[in-house]
Amino acid sequence: MSRISRVLVANRGEIASRVFRTCRSLGISTVAVFSDADASLPYVAEADVAVRLPGNAPAETYLRGDLIVAAALRAGATAVHPGYGFLSENASFARAVIDAGLTWVGPSPASIEQMGSKIGAKALMKAAGVPVLEAPAAPTEADLPLLVKASAGGGGRGMRVVRSLAALDAEVAAARAEAESAFGDGTVFVEPYVEQGRHVEVQVVGSTVYGDRDCSIQRRHQKVVEEAPAPGLPDEVRAALHEAARKAAEAIDYRGAGTVEFLYDEKSERFFFLEMNTRLQVEHPVTEEVLAVDLVQKQLEAAGVVSATVDPSTDGPTHNPMGSAIEVRLYAEDPAADYAPQTGTLTRFEVPAIDGLRVEAGFASGSTVTPFYDAMLAKVIAWAPTREEAARRLAAGLSRARIHGVRTNRDQLVAILTSDAFLAGEVSTAFLTDGGPLDASAEDLGPSGDERSVRTAAALALAETAKAARRVQQRIPAGWRNVGSQPQRLEFTDGTSAEWLGTRVGYLVDGVTVVSAAPDRVVLERDGLRTTYDVAICGDRIDVDGPLSHTALERAPRFVDPATQVAEGSLLAPMPGSVVAVHVAVGAEVTEGQPLLVMEAMKMQHTVAAPRAGVVTELAASVGQQVEAGVVLAVVEEQA
Repeated sequence: MSRISRVLVANRGEIASRVFRTCRSLGISTVAVFSDADASLPYVAEADVAVRLPGNAPAETYLRGDLIVAAALRAGATAVHPGYGFLSENASFARAVIDAGLTWVGPSPASIEQMGSKIGAKALMKAAGVPVLEAPAAPTEADLPLLVKASAGGGGRGMRVVRSLAALDAEVAAARAEAESAFGDGTVFVEPYVEQGRHVEVQVVGSTVYGDRDCSIQRRHQKVVEEAPAPGLPDEVRAALHEAARKAAEAIDYRGAGTVEFLYDEKSERFFFLEMNTRLQVEHPVTEEVLAVDLVQKQLEAAGVVSATVDPSTDGPTHNPMGSAIEVRLYAEDPAADYAPQTGTLTRFEVPAIDGLRVEAGFASGSTVTPFYDAMLAKVIAWAPTREEAARRLAAGLSRARIHGVRTNRDQLVAILTSDAFLAGEVSTAFLTDGGPLDASAEDLGPSGDERSVRTAAALALAETAKAARRVQQRIPAGWRNVGSQPQRLEFTDGTSAEWLGTRVGYLVDGVTVVSAAPDRVVLERDGLRTTYDVAICGDRIDVDGPLSHTALERAPRFVDPATQVAEGSLLAPMPGSVVAVHVAVGAEVTEGQPLLVMEAMKMQHTVAAPRAGVVTELAASVGQQVEAGVVLAVVEEQA
């Protein structure tokens, strides 16, 4: 066995940091690659050597296998770990690594190819005796609903649920376009869509099973919450799933870490093969936590980077999971706005240190979230002896986190973890959809706390900040007047406001006792209950963290600049991104809800629809155009 001294991770963010951590523990030197947009992210500084990939878009950086191989050779790397996403399941890239004389930390290129096409993989699994889902060549109404899926890639991209045969062709075309953009391969296929199904997957290393996970809670077919072991599976079903995964791995002579994914129908207790991911999964930490195993080390061992050390008492399918582990994906997105991705600077990003809580983050305080890559900020994982304890520990850690600068799905994650349905193990792929136990409507996104107290805290912190900044009359209380004719009033951009009176001895707020007020902390008492609010002010933005939730507010300007006003009927870009399709022209008559154009940001496509019936009088967007959030894309005027 040759001695490997340096591993390049052909990826970014939290997965690069994760692989570096194991490499450091094994005494292996590391190499990072980074785009211009990622230059200041934490993982770059964690590596022993870092190589720049000029540009920002994935197509000119992390998807350029030739540049990555050249970077590995230039940095003196002797092995390449692909992480997940990007080129991790690209057989041509794996061959290029091997042909360059480097060690590929992954399965053989042949195995990647066999599972790279979902269409071919299903045929292969069917021949191996693994149950698969199949749709008729000419579906009828009786076959609905159907699911259109991309043959290459994953992560929910190129996937559409079809509930009407009339919509099938349009959804297939949309799925093809998204798959072509995300994976460079527009091949799609159709299969039956199982309502209320569960997404259960089995971890393998080679053909050895390392337990199972449930990844059913998803938004837009992308996982949000994952846990190990999968809750509530009958013993015979669990055993059958493990055996099917073993057969799948054996059928392609699999090497290294991989995951076999299944769709499980609880009503019939039947399961069906979905796909095999020939790489490490985002959710691999929950398996590591319950089995006390390092799956990255297993990958390095399988590739021959380090010598294998197998402890029979803790390795293999006979090992029982210890306790329960739950992982959530913390995204820079707004669930109440159809999960629109968010960009900006994380002015504060802190997750508290709690026993049993594991954080794998790609960002830190001061990092900038750009529109070029996936919207995931971090994975937060909790382990505990029981599932309920793990959920409680994870919810507590998220609630106490301080995340400022961009909107996230944090409150929704807390709402999921504390919901009766989740705690009862009632999980399915419909959990966050209309009619599911917890949909994405704003009122379901978690505890809002006392809105009036939150806004009062923000207003008083601003008053104290102004007082601290003034150079005269330092001893005069903020907001104090000789004659208190009316209260001070502060308005926020969400239409809410706060009022208070300044006196010689402090602040007066109707119904609330102000215990103390400072620029960064306000303590209020209402009905005998004292609550502390941490406040962070950055320009006109005010972040208020209470005991139950976080609220981001923005001070409304006293005077409105007419140049910032837009015409009625204007369609604004919901996020920064690029325009990938325009379906109308100026003068076109449109109906309410009709798709007008498509934007792409953070590897997902978003349709911008007409807000009402009318005529397109302005069209400022064109295909390929990069736009900022809030830019007017088109104007639809009502017909007289």
